[in-house]
Amino acid sequence: MHPLDDIKPRWERRKDARPQELLAAALDLFVERGFASTRLEDVAKRAGVSKGTLYLYFTNKEELFKAVVRDNIVPVIGAAEEIIAGFDGHSADLLRKVIIEWWQMMGESEASGISKLIMAEAGNFPDIACFYQDEVITRGTNMIASMLNRAVARGEFRPMDVTTVTQVLIAPMMMLMTWKHSVGPCEKSQLDPIAFLDAFLDMALHGLLLPPAPPA
Repeated sequence: MHPLDDIKPRWERRKDARPQELLAAALDLFVERGFASTRLEDVAKRAGVSKGTLYLYFTNKEELFKAVVRDNIVPVIGAAEEIIAGFDGHSADLLRKVIIEWWQMMGESEASGISKLIMAEAGNFPDIACFYQDEVITRGTNMIASMLNRAVARGEFRPMDVTTVTQVLIAPMMMLMTWKHSVGPCEKSQLDPIAFLDAFLDMALHGLLLPPAPPA
């Protein structure tokens, strides 16, 4: 068989790529316009297909939104979970690594705008809110809490209310993503996200780390 016989015709390759093209177009529009103002016909147009073609892959806008989140955000949480599972070092280094890499993978991506969408529109779309709570917020919260529990169990962080401290750690990260997609572009002074997170981590770790043992 000639090797070119295994290459799919152009129309078939295009068909295989359509779901990802639709997801990319949907992400663009959800971040630009929000959930309520994004229309499926506009997603199809930006992806270069008909609205009917879109319905071959996604039954409605809610299912399309869920697919965007599962394609762009859920894998970032999974990557952090893998880092935690395979990390052998000090928990302070683990926390720093996870938060900085989270920003590099998620915060710097267009998908970071989804958090602003959720905060602005979740009250009007309870099904979307519950979905995001289950697949992103709860899983991400459990991921952060697992690092804190690990640190306390290893005697590296002081005993704490893990539930509350988890929310304290998440809040600046949420603020940073919301800032990026709201007033950030209007600010005259440039905020360096990595410098911001480094400063935040320095303050947080001063409160989390156990003090050194007194000399004998």
